Parts: sequence; structure tokens; C-alpha cells
Amino acid sequence: MFIIKYKKIFIGISTILVALSLFSLFVFGLNIGIDFKGGALTEVVYKVSRPAQIDLNKSLEALNLGAILLQPIGELGYIVKTRDLNDSEHALLLKTLSQDDKNSLTEMSFNSIGPSVGRELTRKAILAIILISVAIICFIAFAFRKVSHLSAMGNHGVASWKYGIIAIVSLLHDVIIPVGLFVILSHYFGAEADTLFVVAILTILGLSVSDTIVIFDRIRENLRNQANVNKINFSETVGKSLEQSFVRSICTSLTVILVLLALFFFGPVSTRYFALMLTAGMFFGTYSSIFLASPLLVLVQERQKKK
Repeated sequence: MFIIKYKKIFIGISTILVALSLFSLFVFGLNIGIDFKGGALTEVVYKVSRPAQIDLNKSLEALNLGAILLQPIGELGYIVKTRDLNDSEHALLLKTLSQDDKNSLTEMSFNSIGPSVGRELTRKAILAIILISVAIICFIAFAFRKVSHLSAMGNHGVASWKYGIIAIVSLLHDVIIPVGLFVILSHYFGAEADTLFVVAILTILGLSVSDTIVIFDRIRENLRNQANVNKINFSETVGKSLEQSFVRSICTSLTVILVLLALFFFGPVSTRYFALMLTAGMFFGTYSSIFLASPLLVLVQERQKKK
């Protein structure tokens, strides 16, 4: 199959995309939301009409309350994200938002999140990602243990734990590129990494690894069917497995992407970046399962064969 034939090109494309994403992350940094660094979240709804966002931004900048993020919500509301506010600053914020007419809006909620809560959320988010990665390696190593048996029989296979490592490499690819995209959105459009950002990463991990496992499972079945053959051409077996499964993977991913695009264009503003990040994760997750994980298997097998 042409994917295996030109595997170095596809691996090179993935490497370049990951490098560019990491570069943007180190240069621009990630815009951390109040969920992690602490701050105040105010939601207001106007009774008649919502003032223009550009006018409110000018008024809010004059308050000297630090960085303020104003996000439209619904047809008449705004969400305002600021540093932690005391009572007088909170009252001043509402006065500015109401444009000196107290009856023009209703405050729906005002929440304050301390830095300690943010640090705890950060710790739990990192721990969750690490535990999921370890669980994936262990699961794939166990599920593909018979592939290691084929390798030991001299059929030039790849050890089961290497399947797990390659799956994690693919997952890193699937997460890093959407994070790089989010960094660009943060730098130019003010997107903030909040709890939905973490949910998006964890969702990408789950969706992406399932697609990779499906293709790996097809490779395992084809290797098992040829277990009695003295010589197995590993690259041809992987190519055959891709031919049997890549249409299914693409069609499944497209259905999910269409739903996510509908959420992006027609859903609430608060979930727009979440939907966009998941869309990117699904796209690159499908790409990595077909054009990265399987070619990496062949590359690892060829190198260990030379030793």
C-alpha cells in the first residue's frame, strides 16, 4: 500500500506539525483561564438589548482591573472573566456593564475561584492524563501479548509493549497539534484554557486510541492468520490491514466531525473552542492511526530486523 511505501514522508509530515505546535506553545504560551489561575466569573443578561462588545470593552479597559475577557453568551448575555474582585470592584464592574442604568441587566451569577483551587485542578488534570496514558500502554501490551509470541517464533513481528509505546506516540501527536492550534487561538483571539480544554484533551485521547486499536487489531488478526507461514512479510501485512480498515476509520471519524462542526457553527459560544479543538483532535487522530502509527510499526520492525 502507498502509505507503507511512503511511510517516511507521512512520518515527516507529522514530525513537522508537532514541531510547529511545540514552537508556538513555547513562543506564545498558553492563555490559562481562571479555572486554573484563579479569578472571578460574572454572567449578566440584558433585559432589552445587549450593548456592542467593542463599546463595553472600551469602558471596561478604563476600570484598571487588569486583563478582562468579555464573551457573548446567548442573545442578550455576556460572561466577564477578570482577576479576583472585592465588593467595590464588583459593584463598579456591574455599573459599567449596565452603562449607568441598573435596571438594564440582571446578574445571573458571580463566582470567585482562588489560586489554590486552580492549582488543585491543574494537578488533577495532569494526573488524569498520565494515568490514562499508562493504562493505555498496559491494556495494549496485554491485548497484543500473542503478537509478541509470533515475534518470538521468528515471524519478524513487533513486541506487544512496542504497540503500546507507538500508540502513546500517536496520542501525543493527536494532542500536541490541537494544543498548538489552541495556542494560536489564544494568542490572536483570546481563547482561554479552562476545564473544557482539559475535557477536550481527555476526549481526544479516548477517541484517538480507539481508532488506533482497531487498526492494530486488524494487523494482529492478519498476523495470527499467517502464523503457520514460515516467512511473514510484515510491511505487506500492515498494508493489507490498512486497506481493510482505513475506509471504516475515515467514515466513522467524518460522522463525528460533522456533529462537532454543527456544534461549532450553531452551538453556544461557550463551547465553540471546545468543539473546534475536538474537531482537530478527531482529524489528526484519524490521520495518525492510518498515516503514523502503522508506518511506525513497520519502521520499528525494519530496524529491529537489521540488528
